[in-house]
Amino acid sequence: MQARSSINVTLGFAVAASITCAILAGAQKTPATSAEDKYIWLEDVSSARSMEWVNAHNERSMKAFEADPRWQAFVDEAVMLAGNPERLPVPALRGDEVYNSWRDSEHPRGLLRKTTVADYLTPAPHWRTVIDFDALGKEEHVNWVPKGQACLYPGDEYCIMAISDGGEDAITGREFDLKTGKFVPGGFQLPHGKQRVSWQDKDTLLVARDWGNGTMTKSGYPFVVKRWKRGTPLDGAEEMFRGAATDETGVFVGVLHDAQGHSLVTYRRGVTFFAPEWFVETTRGVERLAVPAKSDVRGLIDGRVIVEIHEDWTPAASGQKFRQGSLVELKLLDVLKDPAHLKPGVVFEPTEQEFFENAGVGRSRLVLTTLANVQGRAYAYTPSANGWTKTRLTLPDNVAISITSMSTTDDQFFMSVTGFVTPPSVWLGDAAKGTLSVAKTEKAQFDASSLTVEQLFAKSKDGTKVPYFVVHPKNMKYDGWNATLMTAYGGFELAQKPGYSAVRGKLWLERGGVFVLANIRGGGEFGPAWHEAGLKTNRQRIYDDFAAVAEDLIARKITSTTHLGIEGGSNGGLLVGVEITQRPELWNAVVIDIPLLDMLRYEYIQAGASWVAEYGSVNVPAEREFLSRISPYNQLKPGVAYPEPFIFTTTKDDRVGPQHARKFAAKMEEFHEPFLFYELVEGGHGSGASIQQDAQTSAMRYVYLTKKLMN
Repeated sequence: MQARSSINVTLGFAVAASITCAILAGAQKTPATSAEDKYIWLEDVSSARSMEWVNAHNERSMKAFEADPRWQAFVDEAVMLAGNPERLPVPALRGDEVYNSWRDSEHPRGLLRKTTVADYLTPAPHWRTVIDFDALGKEEHVNWVPKGQACLYPGDEYCIMAISDGGEDAITGREFDLKTGKFVPGGFQLPHGKQRVSWQDKDTLLVARDWGNGTMTKSGYPFVVKRWKRGTPLDGAEEMFRGAATDETGVFVGVLHDAQGHSLVTYRRGVTFFAPEWFVETTRGVERLAVPAKSDVRGLIDGRVIVEIHEDWTPAASGQKFRQGSLVELKLLDVLKDPAHLKPGVVFEPTEQEFFENAGVGRSRLVLTTLANVQGRAYAYTPSANGWTKTRLTLPDNVAISITSMSTTDDQFFMSVTGFVTPPSVWLGDAAKGTLSVAKTEKAQFDASSLTVEQLFAKSKDGTKVPYFVVHPKNMKYDGWNATLMTAYGGFELAQKPGYSAVRGKLWLERGGVFVLANIRGGGEFGPAWHEAGLKTNRQRIYDDFAAVAEDLIARKITSTTHLGIEGGSNGGLLVGVEITQRPELWNAVVIDIPLLDMLRYEYIQAGASWVAEYGSVNVPAEREFLSRISPYNQLKPGVAYPEPFIFTTTKDDRVGPQHARKFAAKMEEFHEPFLFYELVEGGHGSGASIQQDAQTSAMRYVYLTKKLMN
């Protein structure tokens, strides 16, 4: 499950470039008992009885996969693609150096490595290993998996290295010297747990974690932040800020810096998932920042705090109206003087078709990316005494773009550019000069010469036009016989964009398959309103949008129900779970990845209580009634001809958890419905702990889809 925030680096949270990195791990809550749920025992994740059930179903499914004549070839292909040494190394700028996280066949759990910017731009960079996580795990006899770093800003070599046992969100944090490639003797060490960290200075950490009884929310997130000084015991850290146990997502802490030497300590109290309260440290103490409930602090540049607002806002102090989806600035001096009475200025305002997506913060410029009809655009923004000027950066059409990193010591940045049939490329830009050019392009990993991409529109049940992309052979016959894989996400204001997948290309598109990405409501493709249209009891619109795209594909004779399959993960797993129960006649294959499926129990499983703002709560009668109507686990009925699904999850997923997938499969078994179930015993939310594990699960998906849709 993912969300938007400017402070967090794991669980899919976006990070503003000027903010000190932070560490987040998910949450686990012991579920309540329920006499009406005969499979509640499967919620005990690691019990002997649960694991016996898991192992038996894993063995049955593996036999089915291995019996398929395509199995070994698909596995070998997926392993080769995952460990391809020629694939594009994604760069992270830090001063004049480039860092890269890398996995290959020799380092299946990963390396952190670095080189200079100049060397990175050469055809064959000379990488230096900073830390080898496979070697660390072997040395310490722990299955260490990297989960990111919280780095000291600006320019210092120290960071808190986050490592996870087997890939779960809970991490162990250790101070690490990026220059020497060694853990700092006697340095900061954070014991295993769900925690968030930010550096205030080289001898001070701000830490949110489990400090003991009464410091974690009901969804298992920390809500107490303490200041920990070097050389002092962790349990002696000074409390700086406190949320409440009822908060959905706890407290995030971040320290903003700009190139002019300004800094600002911020606290984000997650009262609800989408409506936090923001606080700042002043000379008088911690005070509330009077921004709208739905807003995100994105960074600090030139003494200006950059804020994204997700609702219309008319500050009383100025009377100026700002539109939902705008990016605004607050003068830092005004914030520190009186954070309760703000006079913002506009940086970016959305149009009917173009919406803010992300921002990178440099020394003197912002780089903004936007979506215009789900097409990526980028701009360099320059602050001045009279506001902001912008320069559009030249990029290809019909691609997805994202800022991979931006330097705060100058205005250089790296941007990734990709498309469904366009291999990823890294572009190097200079926002001060307004330049952007290709630095590296990945060699094509599948033959796309016979493919084309279209953007089409379907009409949903309420008349809303829903865009979708179709990747198909140029000579495709419109006869309903094309094997088609369709996916979407539809939640948490996360936009789904064109993207290159070597495995999908090699194992599906090269073999004649069609791929469809639906930009349904619930996402962020058309700004906050597109997301809000599908919140809580309005969520049926999301599922209607998805079904409408399927019906449009069938009406155009691109495919038919016999050759149409769907796939979704996490919130997307809920989506396809709803579709298999609401519209079983539409699909012949359903891949349900790491899903939410029991929506009457989701609040009591892992971090589920943190998503009430998205889904609603069983404790609100109207919302419970709606959840009962869409909950796939509760809507499974005997005697219905469901398509045989492939259900995948991981034991160590401490965010959504394996409980949903297990219980859904168990009920299908009770009703004598066919299904395939596989649970990877390590790995986190949506991934294995090694490239071999990821390759094996990719092979499972495409063997299943090929057998169902192409035979």
